[in-house]
Amino acid sequence: MSTQQALTSVDVRGIIAKRDLVVDLIRTACVVLVVFVHVTMVGVAADDAGIRVTSPLQELDWYVAATWIGQVMPLFFVVGGFASAVGWRSTVERGGGPRDYVATRLVRLFRPAIPLFLVLAIGLGTATLLGTPTDLLAEVAFGIGSPLWFLAAYGITQCCVPLMARLHERAPWATLAGLLVLAAAVDGVRLATGVADVGLLNLGPVWLFAQQLGFLWADGWFARRSKVLLLGIAAAVYAVLVPMTSIGLWAPDMLQDLNPPMLPLAFLAIAQACLVQLVHAPLTRLMRTRAAQGTVFVLGRDGMAIYLWHLPLFIALNGIALFIGVPFPDPGSATWWATRAIALVVVLAAALGVARGLRRFDRPLPRLVPGSDRPAWPVIALAVLCTIGPAFAVMQLHLSFWLAAVGAVLIPMGVWCLSRTVPAVGVRRI
Repeated sequence: MSTQQALTSVDVRGIIAKRDLVVDLIRTACVVLVVFVHVTMVGVAADDAGIRVTSPLQELDWYVAATWIGQVMPLFFVVGGFASAVGWRSTVERGGGPRDYVATRLVRLFRPAIPLFLVLAIGLGTATLLGTPTDLLAEVAFGIGSPLWFLAAYGITQCCVPLMARLHERAPWATLAGLLVLAAAVDGVRLATGVADVGLLNLGPVWLFAQQLGFLWADGWFARRSKVLLLGIAAAVYAVLVPMTSIGLWAPDMLQDLNPPMLPLAFLAIAQACLVQLVHAPLTRLMRTRAAQGTVFVLGRDGMAIYLWHLPLFIALNGIALFIGVPFPDPGSATWWATRAIALVVVLAAALGVARGLRRFDRPLPRLVPGSDRPAWPVIALAVLCTIGPAFAVMQLHLSFWLAAVGAVLIPMGVWCLSRTVPAVGVRRI
């Protein structure tokens, strides 16, 4: 590519995005909202009939409508796409390549999961030895393991960033259209055959589509659009979603469309990206305040740890409360809803405490020094299987002692492989 062509490309796509504090705010808000949804979705009742687990949130009349706003995972992948575009361009600028990017991102994603899988293996193994009822243990393990699908899905999208970035540079709109068609095709095959597992193929197209929207965000595409156009696009998307989710092919409950991911989530990502840009200016002003910056710094710095640990801690805290005889309000009652803010604060505080204690597991890989490189692709591929594999198995088979134990062994192995360095091509190690 000539210098003139390169300059033209920069003019078209915009200057490489610098750090956008709104991205940090949205990422942090998404994590907090996920925690809040879970503390309102899980209700523990303890009475003469025994211990019961209910879902008060899902019993509300407006729950399904609320998922059209509260389902923030598409937006999370859009934000992740913005960060991935900036990270990939930074890697290329300093002379790195795909192996460097994949290794760096997967280590940052999976290193905090090492202590979690170890604790889960010990906890589930101990509970089994103590004779915990199988049904109760399975229900608890299912709840604890439910957020771990994100490790597999996000890990897959991160592995694809170098390829998807190139496709975005060459044909951004064709790439988006192709992903949307693929997502629709997967859903079509799933619905025609009745084989739910076919939908797992959409871990690629649906979340990569949302990630590509993040690439557009990093290019400044949304910022250059008028508010009227953005609002019109968002309204049109929601207008399309209404009939889509009303004919029986897809559920109107956007949380139900999450696992496996379905086509409506790709459309939801478009609307959410447009709506975020509509409020970008006021959010930018908000992020100029010390209070907002401090909150985002405290919570955002340990966002992955909070996400990974909040459900195990929430369940453990409920167990401790039951053991010491703390009275539990009736799930769904006015008293129970009034205590949800307290539950949110307690869970966030506990998760932050755990995150601070495990900070060494959250450190990023150091940058490559001159003359060094990441391992060869076969080693990278093995490491990808060791890290993403256990999270994918939990997503598909649900958490158990054996899956936790396998993850506690394989994930550290994968992270170790990704953390190794080898001499660069043409360099001999002395």
